[in-house]
Amino acid sequence: MSGRLTGKVAFITGAARGQGRAHAVRMASEGANIIAVDIAGKLPACVPYDSATPDDLAETVQLVEATGQKILASVVDVRDVEGLNMAVDNGVAELGRLDIIVANAGVSAPQTWDAITPEDFRDVMDVNVTGTWNTVMAGAQTIIDGGRGGSIILISSAAGIKMQPFMIHYTASKHAVTGMARAFAAELGRYSIRVNSVHPGAVNTLMGSGDMIGSLGRAIETYPQLAQMITPFLPTWAAEPEDIADAVCWLASEESKNVTAAAISIDQGMTQY
Repeated sequence: MSGRLTGKVAFITGAARGQGRAHAVRMASEGANIIAVDIAGKLPACVPYDSATPDDLAETVQLVEATGQKILASVVDVRDVEGLNMAVDNGVAELGRLDIIVANAGVSAPQTWDAITPEDFRDVMDVNVTGTWNTVMAGAQTIIDGGRGGSIILISSAAGIKMQPFMIHYTASKHAVTGMARAFAAELGRYSIRVNSVHPGAVNTLMGSGDMIGSLGRAIETYPQLAQMITPFLPTWAAEPEDIADAVCWLASEESKNVTAAAISIDQGMTQY
């Protein structure tokens, strides 16, 4: 790799597996040290796929260390603002600085509109919206205090540009993340901090495990014509986590120094019609 993040430190949520792990390993391979957190445990009741485990987070640590970079990992729920603050404080104390934030943690729950309970709606919004806000707030002032500028990347979704059928709470949350990125970009630009959102379509991760596919299939059966809303232009239906990490790493680097308040789609064209 080119070492384009050499000397920098990145704070990444949801780092135990999937996209979060891919971001951590890719940035480490480019020279960054990593502050990593993950809930590594029970997810809200409406989420049908398997949760990450402490062993998954330990594997991320091993993979980052194999690149020769340092990583400080801890089990933290992004809804726990004090836990996030502690993770950042401990990471900066050990690694010396903070330059990059990747607010990656999030949940998805296929449910028809009339199956979503108030608790389900609150849980998805709390993780995906409040958790993203908590993540930025935990680290933004530290980047400002460093005086070097930085990059903040919020992981939204294709559902944050178009929509995702049978996921009203998820769609609402990811649209909120898209707006949050633009609003943070406006206010943090004065400190040379860029803020962008990334919008993956289908990605090959364990978010498809457990009863995720079954839950989505049962929802689609209630109104099959909506299934055609997420058809990609390209022959690849699902990206790999490393494909998303390519874009995130670019946004973290100086190669994107003039890019802010942008919504970067990585969805094989599925939101463009």
